Amino acid sequence: MTSQSNLPSVPKRPFGRFGSFGIFGPFGSRYWRRKATNAIMLGLTGVATLMAIVPLAWILYYVVQEGGRFLMLDFFTELPTPVGVPGGGIANAIVGSALVVGIACLIAIPVSVVAAFYTAENPNTPLGIAVRFGTDVLAGVPSIVMGIFAYTVIVLTQRHFSALAGGFALAIIMIPIVTRTTEEMLRLVPNDLREGALALGAPRWKTTLQVMFPAAASGVITGVMLAVARAAGEAAPMIFTAFGNPYFNFDPNQPTATLPHTIFVYAISPYKDWHAKAWTTALVLIALVLGLNLTARLFLWWRRRSVGV
Repeated sequence: MTSQSNLPSVPKRPFGRFGSFGIFGPFGSRYWRRKATNAIMLGLTGVATLMAIVPLAWILYYVVQEGGRFLMLDFFTELPTPVGVPGGGIANAIVGSALVVGIACLIAIPVSVVAAFYTAENPNTPLGIAVRFGTDVLAGVPSIVMGIFAYTVIVLTQRHFSALAGGFALAIIMIPIVTRTTEEMLRLVPNDLREGALALGAPRWKTTLQVMFPAAASGVITGVMLAVARAAGEAAPMIFTAFGNPYFNFDPNQPTATLPHTIFVYAISPYKDWHAKAWTTALVLIALVLGLNLTARLFLWWRRRSVGV
C-alpha cells in the first residue's frame, strides 16, 4: 500500500480559489478591464445626457423666472396696450396663432395623408421614392426659406400680408412631419388586415380607406400634433407673411398677430414693459409647444404598446 508521503504533491494555487482563473489571474484582469470600460461608458453616457438636458432645463427655468411674474388671467383675455400703459395681454396673438395653424392644418393634413398612404402602399415605385426623398429634403429646409417662398407666391400676389400666407408657409413645414409619422404608423398596421380585406374581394382603394386608415388614425393624429407643435413656434415665416395686427382678426385675408411674431416685436423693442411681456408670451408659447409634444409622444408610445411594437 503506497504511503501518503510518496504521492505526488499537487501545487497549491497561490491565492486559493482566486487563482489563475480568479480575479487575480489573467481572466481576472480582463474582468476588471470590462468593469472599468463599463463604468467609463456609463459615465460618458451620463455626461452626454446632462449636456442634452441641462440647456433645456436652464432655458425653462429662466423663462419661468422672468415670465411667470407677470402671468395673470388678464394676459390671456385682453388686447395689447401702448407703451407705458399697464395691463394688456396677448388675446389677439392667441386667436391669430389658432387661425394660422388652423389654415395650415387644412392644407397640410390632406396632402400629407395622401402622400403617406401612397408611399406606404407603393414604396418602391419611382413616384413613391420621389415623394419620400422630397419630404426628407423638405424637412431640412430652414423655415425662413418657407416664409420667403410664401411671401413671393402669396403676399406679392395679393399685395398685402395675410393669415392665409402664414398658414401656407406653416403648411409646408408641417407636410414632411405628418407624412413621415403617418407612414411609420401605417407600417405598424398588421399586414393580415390588408390581406384579409383584399381576400374578401374589397377593392384596393376601399381597403385603404375603410381598413388601413382607421387602423392608422392614431398615427395621423400624433403626426398632426407634432407638426402643430413645430409650426406654432415658428417666427421667421410669420414676419414675411402674417406680419401682425394689434386687434382681433378672424379674416384669413387680413394680417394677424401670432405668438412668435409678438415675442419678436416685444423683444427687439427698447421698452422694459414690452420686454417683460415678451418673456411672459415666451412662457405661454413654450408651455403650449411642450404640452403638445408630450401629449403626442405619450399617445404614440401608448399606440405602439397597444399593437405590441
